[in-house]
Amino acid sequence: MVDALTLIHPTLWLSGMTIALHQIKVNGLTVDVVRKDIKNLHLAVYPPAGRVRVAAPLRVSDEAVRLAVVSRLGWIKKQKSKFTRQARQSEREYVSGESHYFQGQRYRLNVLYQAGVPRVAIRNKSTLDLTVREGSEREQRATVLLEWYRQHLKERVPELIAKWAPVIGVEVADWRVKRMKTKWGTCNIEAGRIWLNLELAKKSAQCLEYIVVHEVVHLLERHHNDRFVDLMNKHMPQWKLQREELNRSALGYEEWRD
Repeated sequence: MVDALTLIHPTLWLSGMTIALHQIKVNGLTVDVVRKDIKNLHLAVYPPAGRVRVAAPLRVSDEAVRLAVVSRLGWIKKQKSKFTRQARQSEREYVSGESHYFQGQRYRLNVLYQAGVPRVAIRNKSTLDLTVREGSEREQRATVLLEWYRQHLKERVPELIAKWAPVIGVEVADWRVKRMKTKWGTCNIEAGRIWLNLELAKKSAQCLEYIVVHEVVHLLERHHNDRFVDLMNKHMPQWKLQREELNRSALGYEEWRD
C-alpha cells in the first residue's frame, strides 16, 4: 500500500490481480501495461531507472492508457529525474572498509573472524563490527548482518504499533518484516496485518515511524485519497518531510537487483 519507494501518482489507485502484461511506446517512453480486474487506472514510476508501469482496468484500451500517460508526462519526467539524482551504493561484499547504514547513520564495516556465535555490534559510533567464523562466504556474512537488522525492527516496531494503533483507532492483528524491492511497506486490510521492508532498519527512526503510521492508517483507508492525506496530516503533520527523506536516502544495491 505504501508508495515510499515507488512514486505513485496521488490521484490513482491499484488493487486486484494481474491479468496480462505488455508494453506500449508513448513519446519514446516504454510503458509496461498490466490489465487487472480493477476500477481505476494506476500509474507508477519505479526506481532505480524510472521504469513506468500502468495498471489499467480490463475495459480500458491502450489508446486510453496512452492518453493518460501523455497527460502526466511532466510528472513522470520529474520522478525519473529524482531517481537519476539519487545516491546509490555499489554491490556490497560485506568486507572490512565498506560503508553500511543503520538508523540513518553511515558506519564503516569491520569484519572480525572468530570462533563462536556470529554477531554484530556498534563501536565508537562509527564502526560496525561483524564477527563471523573463519572462512565464511559473502552470503553468510550478509545473512548475519541482515538478521541483525531484522532483530532491530522486531524490537522497535511493536512499541510503535502500540503507540499509534490506539491513536488512529485501528487494531493491528499482526505485523511482519520482509525484503521488498519497490515498497517500504504494505498491508492486508482484511487480516489487519502490515508488512515492513527490512531496509527500514537502515533508515532513521523518524522514517521508520512514518512508514508504520502510513500502514496503520491504510487499515482505516485503503486508497491514497483525500481522506488518507487528511488522516496523515492529523496524526503526523510532518509526514511529508519523512517521505522526502526516504526518497533522498541512498539506495542499497540489492534493493534493485532483478
